Formats: sequence, structure tokens, C-alpha cells
Amino acid sequence: MIEKKFSFTRTDQKIVELIVDEDRVAINHMVLPQGEALPEHKANSHVHMIVVRGLLTLKLEGQVEQKYPAGSIIELPYGIRMHPQNRDDGVLEFFVIKVPSPRVMKRQDSGRDSGE
Repeated sequence: MIEKKFSFTRTDQKIVELIVDEDRVAINHMVLPQGEALPEHKANSHVHMIVVRGLLTLKLEGQVEQKYPAGSIIELPYGIRMHPQNRDDGVLEFFVIKVPSPRVMKRQDSGRDSGE
């Protein structure tokens, strides 16, 4: 087979799962029931969030919270502080695409710090 097949969990329960973990891309699948959130953190790569169900509330550093419905794709720059949350009724489901993988970004940052 030429192609690779990946699967993700279909659930309404909270889940954060790594689906693809390669140097060129990392893909996470997340499901957050009402009232759940991810910890506030910095983007460890270039990020695209794809909302497939529910309404994503996203607080970015220095900005007012924004809400993104299913069908939205949000691009975030490397290093931005973010806080993804489900503040609405129903279940929030989204995918996070990181290009390249955070481990590659870490190696690139280490190379810059050492003067390479």
C-alpha cells in the first residue's frame, strides 16, 4: 500500500489524542464536552485548528476571546499564547495540525540558540 491510514476516536467524552506524529506534521484530535478547556499554553509549532463540531472559544494573548463555529479553520503563528475552551452547549470537536512537528521546531530553536 502506498497510503497510510490513521483513525481517531468517535466520542462525546473528553479526549486529546495524537493521531499523526511525524517530523513533517503532527495531528491531534480533541473532544471537549461543555465547560472543558485545554490548559493555556504557547503554540509549539505553526498551528491550524479545524473545528468539526460545536463552538470553539479561543483566547489568544492580548486579544479578546473569539468564537469559531464548526467549519472554521484557524491559523495561529508559532509561539502565540492560546487557551482553547468549550464555553457553549454541546460537544466541541476539533483537529490541530502542527507543521512541522513540535520536535522539529524544538531542534530548530536549539540550533538558533547555539549560534548555528
